Amino acid sequence: MVLRAMYSGVSGLRAEGEALGVVGDNIANVNTVGFKAQRAVFQDVLGHSILAGTSSALPGSGVRMGDVQQLFTQGNLTNTGVSTDVALNGDGFLVVGGTVDGITGNFYTRAGQLTIDNGGVLVNQQGLSVQGYLANADGTLQASISDLRVPTASLSPFATTEIEVTANLDPRAEILTFDILQPDTTSNFSTSITVFDSLGTARTLDVYFNNAGGNLYNYTVVADGAELAGGTPGTDTIVGTGSLQFTTDGALDTATTPPPSLNFAGGATANQEIDLNFGDDITTDGATGLGGTTQFASESAVSSQAQDGFASGEFSGLAIDGTGLVQGLYTNGQKIAIGRLAVAKFRSNDGLGRAGQNLWIETRESGTAALGAAGAGGRASVSSGALESSNVDLGEEFVGLIQHQRSFSANSKTITTADEMLQELINIKR
Repeated sequence: MVLRAMYSGVSGLRAEGEALGVVGDNIANVNTVGFKAQRAVFQDVLGHSILAGTSSALPGSGVRMGDVQQLFTQGNLTNTGVSTDVALNGDGFLVVGGTVDGITGNFYTRAGQLTIDNGGVLVNQQGLSVQGYLANADGTLQASISDLRVPTASLSPFATTEIEVTANLDPRAEILTFDILQPDTTSNFSTSITVFDSLGTARTLDVYFNNAGGNLYNYTVVADGAELAGGTPGTDTIVGTGSLQFTTDGALDTATTPPPSLNFAGGATANQEIDLNFGDDITTDGATGLGGTTQFASESAVSSQAQDGFASGEFSGLAIDGTGLVQGLYTNGQKIAIGRLAVAKFRSNDGLGRAGQNLWIETRESGTAALGAAGAGGRASVSSGALESSNVDLGEEFVGLIQHQRSFSANSKTITTADEMLQELINIKR
C-alpha cells in the first residue's frame, strides 16, 4: 500500500505538470485573436478492472489528465477600423482553404484578420483563401462556395437610363409660356441634374417647369449645345418635353413623360434614352399620387432627385456588412457585390481538432461542417472593422496556476511521506 501511495503521488505530479502546460498555453495566447481557452479534465485511475467487480475497500491508483476541453465562449469584440477585419458574434467559424502542414482542404477559424493578396483573393494572415458564395453579374449568389476573389480592375461606366425627381410645384405661380431663348424668365421653376453617357462622361441637363393652369404643369428638358453632337456651345437645345396633371387635392393624376433621346458629343452611343420618373401617379395600381411630385400651395422646391448612371471608377477597398456580404468600393461611389462569407457550424465544437495558426479542422467527433450565411440558421453575425479577442481570463488562469502549484506540492508530500514510511520499515531489521 505504501508503494501504491507513492505511485499515486507520481501520477499526481505528472497530471499537474500536464495541466500546468494547458494553463501556460492559455496565458501565452491571451492576445491571440480568436483564441479559445482550454482546461484540463482530470480522471481518477483504478488499480483493478471494473469487469472483475469493485470494492469500496480498494483505493484508486492516482489520477491522470484524461482530456483537454476547448471552451468556445464568446470573446470580446475590439473595433479596429480596418474594413477587412471581421469578427464573429455567436456560434460559427470562418472557412478558409489551402494547405497547412502538408494537409490540403478547408480549415476553420475565428481570427478575422483578412487582407487581399497580390492575386486579388481575400485571404487570412496565413495566406489561406477565404471561402464564400460568389456573386453573379445580376447580384444573386452562387450555391457552392469558392475563393472570394476581388475584381480590382476599373469599373466600367454605366449610361443613365432613368432620372427620378420628387418635387412640389406651386399652383399659385403665374401662368408662363416657355421660351428657349429666355428659359429663366419664362419658367416658374427649374432644377439641374447630372447624367452620364455611355463613356461615363458627366453631362448636365436642366428641367424647366411651367404652370399651364388647370392644375397642369409642363416641363422642358434642356441641354447646352456643347453637350450634344452637332450642337453649338452656349446655345440651349430642347431635348425633351412632357406634362404633369394634378388633381384638385394636389396629387399627381397623370404624367406624360416621353423619354428624351440624346445624342451626346464625344463619341458616346447615339440616341441614349432616359426615362423621367416624377413618382407614381393615380393611374398606377394602388398609388395615391402623393408619393412623388405634388402640387400643394407652397413654394416650388425639389425634395430629392437621383439618376442611375455613373462614371468609370477605380477599386478603393472593401465593405463587409452584418450578413457577411462583401462589396467592392470604387472611387465613383459605387458598391458592387463580390460575394458573401461562408460561416460553418458544427454539432460539436468541442470535437474540433486544433491545427495551429488559429485554425481548426473537422473530425468525426465534431461532425461535418454545415455551411451557410452569417446570421442564418443560428450562425454568428459578422461585425466589420472589428476582431474577436481571446476568451482567456487572466484572473482565472492565475488562480489555476496557484491551484496546480499547491496540488503539485501536495503530491510531492505524498511521495516523501511514503518514502519515510518505507525507510521506517527497512529500519525494523536493524
